[in-house]
Amino acid sequence: MKRWRTDGTAGRCLVAAALALLFLGGSPHEVWAEPTAPDAPTFSRAALDRIGDYVRNEVATGKIPGAVLLIQQHGKPVYLESFGVRDPATGQPMTPDTIFQIYSMSKAVTSVAAMMLVDDGKLALDDPVSKYIRAFADAKVGVDLSDEAGQYPLKLEPLKRPITIRDLLRHTSGITYGFFGETAVQKLYANPQLYAGDFDNAEFADRIAILPLADQPATRWNYSHSTDVLGRVVEVASGQALFQFEKQRLFDPLGMPDTAYYVADQAKWPRIAQAFPVDRFRVAGIKEPTVARRWESGGAGLVSTVGDYARFLQMLLNGGELDGKRYLKPETVALMTSDQIGPETGIIHDPFYFPGPSSGFGLGFAVRTSPPPNTTWPLGEYRWDGAGGSFYFVDPKDDMLVVFMVQAPTQGGRIQLALKTIMYEALGKGLRKD
Repeated sequence: MKRWRTDGTAGRCLVAAALALLFLGGSPHEVWAEPTAPDAPTFSRAALDRIGDYVRNEVATGKIPGAVLLIQQHGKPVYLESFGVRDPATGQPMTPDTIFQIYSMSKAVTSVAAMMLVDDGKLALDDPVSKYIRAFADAKVGVDLSDEAGQYPLKLEPLKRPITIRDLLRHTSGITYGFFGETAVQKLYANPQLYAGDFDNAEFADRIAILPLADQPATRWNYSHSTDVLGRVVEVASGQALFQFEKQRLFDPLGMPDTAYYVADQAKWPRIAQAFPVDRFRVAGIKEPTVARRWESGGAGLVSTVGDYARFLQMLLNGGELDGKRYLKPETVALMTSDQIGPETGIIHDPFYFPGPSSGFGLGFAVRTSPPPNTTWPLGEYRWDGAGGSFYFVDPKDDMLVVFMVQAPTQGGRIQLALKTIMYEALGKGLRKD
């Protein structure tokens, strides 16, 4: 395995050349370069070796088939390595151009697409969703009325105020998912008929609109199909299909050729990551990534690569700009990455509050509002993950982003916490000794 340690302009050119090979599927499989800002906390070679050793052990002990990890700081890769295999059946080695189903990491992309339309003046955060999807004008809230026999009839109540675009972005719409919780409303969202047939975004939004809401808008953070509905709003406001808009405004100009709602090019199919057979499942109607479908799930449908997604995140870390092209206003990025459901809003964080106790939620991301106990993890970090195990986080204070791609649904949360702990310990922000 080759490694690069670089200094100065010549070294940075070597890294750029190496990464061009890496993201196109060539070799070598690992790159390390010292960031250019000497006054910022950086990773030592030993620290990066510990990070790599952790992932290698996950592969060696059979917990995951393989993974790709990128750490990028000051706009340049600090560490990029591929581990294990992309497909346990074929034994093909993992490479940086491997394509992953990223599930809920799609939400950040759809949220950015919507906020681009806000910047364009075609959407407003306080617009009612019913302005764009008429069926939501008749939305009702379902209230459980349990009885002694264990029956759960639903009482339908009118909305106290309309669902807004802001509610969709911050998951306060009252819409929910059906894969967690046991309420009568959540059971309705678990009905397989919600995903029956070859439907498009318009039809799916209408299906969601006739289901009762779990809560009144702006009362509770509830992880949900809100971002799928937001994808339909993007279509109506832009006059384009969701993928067409994202391809024209994000994927093509950013240089994200492998990001889409399914892998249309059969020549790319061998590059798709596969989980172990015992660790395979489908979430919220999402099918195999080789299956063409009309539904472009803004909440969970995208496939992508480490290189593609890093370009997207670097644009956000730069305040909405990359390579001289602006995608979002700096103040828009600042709004998206600030807590929108803090105590002053009165919004409830229930037991299924996935961001965790040290984080709020912005317009598309969890946002770190306090360090976890006994750590000095930086405030303002924003992040999310996907049901396949992949995750990302962006740390503006340290000018750093991390993307970890894996196809191992049952292992992702554990690995995410372990890797982040190792990384921040390496930056002197781990567990305090006092």
